Amino acid sequence: MSLIWVIAFLGLLLVEFITVGLVSIWFAVGALGALITSFITESVLIQTIVFVIVSVVTLFVTKPLMKKLKITNYEPTNSDRVIGKVVEVTKEIKSNEYGEVVVFGTVWLAASDKNHKVGSKVVVQKIEGNKLIVKEEGEE
Repeated sequence: MSLIWVIAFLGLLLVEFITVGLVSIWFAVGALGALITSFITESVLIQTIVFVIVSVVTLFVTKPLMKKLKITNYEPTNSDRVIGKVVEVTKEIKSNEYGEVVVFGTVWLAASDKNHKVGSKVVVQKIEGNKLIVKEEGEE
């Protein structure tokens, strides 16, 4: 049974290295605990119980620590810099149809819950997929 726990441990570590997202590290530690237990007892039931207990305890102990250590600084992408910009409508935006705006020389599809005529100024609120959601300048 020790070989199975070694394979499980190494496999779970491999998954962790591939995903780099703290996905399986707790289970790898559990498999290591079960591997150590397999040298003490041949009972598969006890080894499995140790695996589950060690995995759960490790998860609950380290998860809050990882949340505190996790870097939460958000780095905006190039697209995100259009949010908040005042832009001019180049193709009329209707509440049920996409229009167009130009931001930094790039034409974007634009949507709004109100109509906006060509030449009017709108503010980019957010990005949804490949379109900008805009509202009238000065509108809250």
